Amino acid sequence: MARHPNAGKRQRSSPFVVNIARLGRRPGSMLSLREQRCSVASIGLDLMAIPADAEVDLDLRIESVSEGVLVTGSVSAPTAGECARCLRPITGDIDITLTELFAYPDSATDATTDDDELGRVVDDSVDLEQAIVDAIGLALPLSPLCDPDCAGLCPDCGVVLAEAEPGHHHDKIDPRWAKLAGMGGPQGGRPSDDGDR
Repeated sequence: MARHPNAGKRQRSSPFVVNIARLGRRPGSMLSLREQRCSVASIGLDLMAIPADAEVDLDLRIESVSEGVLVTGSVSAPTAGECARCLRPITGDIDITLTELFAYPDSATDATTDDDELGRVVDDSVDLEQAIVDAIGLALPLSPLCDPDCAGLCPDCGVVLAEAEPGHHHDKIDPRWAKLAGMGGPQGGRPSDDGDR
């Protein structure tokens, strides 16, 4: 049988590595994990993410199955970012459901799946980081809003329209006619009757 290329190697330092040595390999064995872990780096998207050094709550059930370890449960954490329309800071919380299978080394599942298709059990531990990153990336909005009716920024001066005075606008002259606006005389742009034509 094929061996996973990382089998026997230590996993890199990740705050989401869970030691499963107590679990054993007997199908049906189960561990419960309820902990807070600190995220080393920001997890999420450009406009909204779990900030670095934020506390991430793990409420997981880790169960031994015939081909590996099944991790199910929830992950929750605070989020921070900015509104996609007005760029004001926004905060919130995210709560995701996690279901992930980690294959035992030398199992049929390990031999028949690609490395990036499924997590692996390495040195009696599983690294939940990629599963958490993927689930959070899918759950966060691509364009977060501070309010569903956020008007955004004024396209001319950049002021937040929610904070601007009512009726905020700028008189715009079409650039094709801008030169003509400056040619008007003292009567507001009407030609004079002095015979110059």
